[in-house]
Amino acid sequence: MASDSGDGLATLKRCLSVLRDPRNDSEQFAALLLVTKAVRAGEVDAKTRRQIFDAIGFTFPTRLLISQQPPADCPPHTFRALGLTLLACFCTDPQLAGHSQILNKIPTFNDILLSPCDPDCTSMVDDVYQCLSAILATARGPRALVTKGTVSALCQAYLNGGHGSERALTLLVGLLAVAEAKCWQRDAPQLLAVLSKLSSDFLKAEDMTKFELCEVLPRFIPLSHPLTENSQGSECLCRLYKGLADVLGSKLSQSQRDPALKLAASLVQACGAEWIPAGRAGSKFLALLVNLACVEVRLTLEEPDPLEVEGKKEVVTACYVLMEMGIQECLREENPLLENVQKMQLMRIMEEAFGAVIFYLRQVKQEELQDPFMFASVRVLGAWMAEETSSLKQEICELLPFLVDYARKLFKEGSPAESPPQAELVSTEGSALPQDALRFLLPGFCHLTAEDKPRDILIAEGAPALLCEYFLQQWEVLTSEPTAPAPLTSTEMSLQTMCGIFLNLVVTAPDLVRRDKTFSSLMDVLLKSLPLLLPQKHHLVLAANVATLGLMMARILAGSAALQGTQRAKEFFGAAVRFLSQAHVAQADPGSDGLALAVSPAYASAWDDIAELWFLGMQAWAGCVPLLPWLPHTALGAQWLQGMAQLLSQVTPASVDCELVTAFQAVLVELARASQQCRDVILSHQGMEWANLYGMAALEQCLAEQGGASSTPDGK
Repeated sequence: MASDSGDGLATLKRCLSVLRDPRNDSEQFAALLLVTKAVRAGEVDAKTRRQIFDAIGFTFPTRLLISQQPPADCPPHTFRALGLTLLACFCTDPQLAGHSQILNKIPTFNDILLSPCDPDCTSMVDDVYQCLSAILATARGPRALVTKGTVSALCQAYLNGGHGSERALTLLVGLLAVAEAKCWQRDAPQLLAVLSKLSSDFLKAEDMTKFELCEVLPRFIPLSHPLTENSQGSECLCRLYKGLADVLGSKLSQSQRDPALKLAASLVQACGAEWIPAGRAGSKFLALLVNLACVEVRLTLEEPDPLEVEGKKEVVTACYVLMEMGIQECLREENPLLENVQKMQLMRIMEEAFGAVIFYLRQVKQEELQDPFMFASVRVLGAWMAEETSSLKQEICELLPFLVDYARKLFKEGSPAESPPQAELVSTEGSALPQDALRFLLPGFCHLTAEDKPRDILIAEGAPALLCEYFLQQWEVLTSEPTAPAPLTSTEMSLQTMCGIFLNLVVTAPDLVRRDKTFSSLMDVLLKSLPLLLPQKHHLVLAANVATLGLMMARILAGSAALQGTQRAKEFFGAAVRFLSQAHVAQADPGSDGLALAVSPAYASAWDDIAELWFLGMQAWAGCVPLLPWLPHTALGAQWLQGMAQLLSQVTPASVDCELVTAFQAVLVELARASQQCRDVILSHQGMEWANLYGMAALEQCLAEQGGASSTPDGK
């Protein structure tokens, strides 16, 4: 008991005794009144609350909730109010709050929230909010609240503005924090109505309420439900933009600016820059937003005081989101929001801010590596490295050993660090995820491996072996995903980018590829991957990357056992032939009666992404022919020579540009040199005639030769 009164304790004990073994209803009711009075007065400790539950269980409060006959001279809701008080008392025990008997009462709680509330019913509403708050804090609670309609009830209770409506908003914030996607999936119209009211209040407010709403509003801006898809959502965004422009255009204290920046970051996460209108006012606002974010990052990180940084991590992480948007908008060429002068100014300002991020990362201690803020800092630096390759190059080179080591640690440990607030552009509800730093560093590494100094550092730090392991892991993830066409996933994008990194290493560091066993392991993966990828047309760009990388590596690793005519090697090269041979077709030429060479329809949409890879692949395939004696047989089996001959015979030479002629000739010459049978096939398809027609002098010369020491009779 909270009270020191011995009489009060004795009375409560007698009441509990009566409740356990009542002689009649009136005695039980009298005892119940005294117990609930003590509960409401806060005079009951945890032990006594448990004794009350042991005395009456759930059955008695349940009977009170459904009773339609109140005692004489009592209000009609008397029994219901008593039942709710008891349930609110029980819910202070977390074990009882998550009990199915409490969860089953959720629809009743919802009904009470939506019922008209007389002045003498306010205690019932308070008890309901206490129960719902306790349920939310349990493991099973959030799911039960969403599925049993509490989100809709809370939205309506808040919009009605009755007793306890602010508690309804607090509960909604809590629910959205742990189950945003499910809430919006089930109750989008109701949540949108709340957002509409909040955004209107935000725009109109001219006092501290404006900044308080900055703290609440981010929870109502969904990542899972695009607000730009309907007029009500767009109107909300318009009000939020105007309100933020008003706030950030004013002189603010730190405590006022931080929530505004966090709200802006949540809007960027959900909508990119779509919520910022085009035109002078919009571009000025966007530039201001990025500028403020950069200033905040520099102030916090350039001379980091550990305590100050700790207190600012959430707002600096929000600033990182705004800086990422700044990078994207500075590079945007189609319908840009920023003018060129603004872009140049922002790039200079962002360069200084990223200098501060690098400075901070160089001070990091080993025990801080698991800090989610560390991950956010590495991620945003990765975004800068992906796009801006000329500035801060020396500083980034010096940081590379740390970045590789950090990415390796997270990859090896599968680090379960929680996502920092607003750090991930994709939300994962209520669970901790391994942080994949490599995914965000890959584009920058791709640029850096094309340059001598950073490439040497990456090789020295063991990046190739790490990337090979990561490639294997990401390949397993991709093959476990549904095979139906879907938007490009981060997994597929990572695999494509890694192919680019490995291609850079193959071209610039062939000796490394030859001696490092990492690349033999990678070759095995590529041999296996391409035949599986190629039939899935929605993976064409990745297949092009895998095919070209595999062919380029095969030239260097031609002596390895895996490439000595093994079944897997034959399947890979057969798949590579299909990729290369199906890229072009003959189609009607609108300018003449003849046919013209054109990119095949299946490749057309991806051609901008794979054209360079296709040409490299043709060159590499040709380079493999003299090194792998069994290759001509693969080409013959696929009837590739017949296909090329037929294509070149059908189309007008003017429709085939010089680069294509060179690519076809390289393959044809190597096959003709390596195999008498290949030469015979070319000759039997008027090879001399179209070789002359296309100016393929090297092919003409090869075909004119009678036999040759380098040829084999059958190409096997």
